Amino acid sequence: MGTGSGTGGTGGTGMGTAASHPLLLLLFLHPCLQLGRACGPGTEKDVSTDPLMLCRACGAEVANGSDVGFVPSRLALSSRNDTLPGGRRVAVPNVQLFENPHGRRFEVIAFRRAGVALHWPADERASWFPGFAWTVATCPRCKAHLGWGFQPDHWPHTVTASHFEDSPSTFLGLIARALVTEEFASSLLVTPKSFVS
Repeated sequence: MGTGSGTGGTGGTGMGTAASHPLLLLLFLHPCLQLGRACGPGTEKDVSTDPLMLCRACGAEVANGSDVGFVPSRLALSSRNDTLPGGRRVAVPNVQLFENPHGRRFEVIAFRRAGVALHWPADERASWFPGFAWTVATCPRCKAHLGWGFQPDHWPHTVTASHFEDSPSTFLGLIARALVTEEFASSLLVTPKSFVS
């Protein structure tokens, strides 16, 4: 399975040191993240308690923890239960370890939907999920490789984003190390001692 052009040569981890600086800058400049609450109009009743998943490279919102699903694959090297990466203890049904034909390994979490950019055409060769073709999924903001979209292999190789999103037959496999919870990202904020009374 391909790794996509957005990996930036970081060995598949999505955690290069240069990639962490934009996230810190975002955290210091974005007032909603500083206050640790949701932006926009509405009352506290409108705020979801589901953990929000962010792109580790740039902090873009890409998925909700409530959209985590489980799609088992007999091709997984291993499978384990875990919590969402870098955040509060929210159970993830299964994190599966896969290896692509180039020997690169990825721990993947299945999501029913996510706000990622998909890059068609889909390819059924070397798919980790038999019966499904894959296409690369990237962050819509920074273009970092976040994982793959999976669609039935009998579909046309190129479909519309809305056809993909509206189908109950599709899912996304996102790389665990490419994601971080909003709660964890907010915990990285540090108040300088000069501002503490």
